[in-house]
Amino acid sequence: MKRKKVLVFGTFDGLHKGHLYLFKQAKKHGDYLVVVVARDLTVKKVKGHLPKFEEQERVKTVYKCKLVDDAQLGNLKNYYKKIKEIKPQVICLGYDQVAFVENLEKEIEKYKMKIEIIRLKSYLPKKYKSSLLNEKSA
Repeated sequence: MKRKKVLVFGTFDGLHKGHLYLFKQAKKHGDYLVVVVARDLTVKKVKGHLPKFEEQERVKTVYKCKLVDDAQLGNLKNYYKKIKEIKPQVICLGYDQVAFVENLEKEIEKYKMKIEIIRLKSYLPKKYKSSLLNEKSA
């Protein structure tokens, strides 16, 4: 039986209930959840600052999560390359995810892959958002 792979990508700078809710929702769309964790330099480029936790620590924390089947660091040069490597049937985007989303469909077409893109719902976004939580603990 072929597994239905679901791909989620993000920074995951301190795993919180919002992330766990994202993983639970994503898992409903398949049976094998792969999480791609953004590299430190990618986070700096996108958000204008380095993450609170460095990339190795973030990927290890995500991997330890029982909802996640595989966790990997993103590609530094071509952010979309991981999609080609992982070959998911579904990509789930966070409710507030904007980085690399604009060209996502075009990139998938280039790879001649058929991937469903699903925008997930938020979980108490005024409370569980890494930027807010990391601000409070600083």
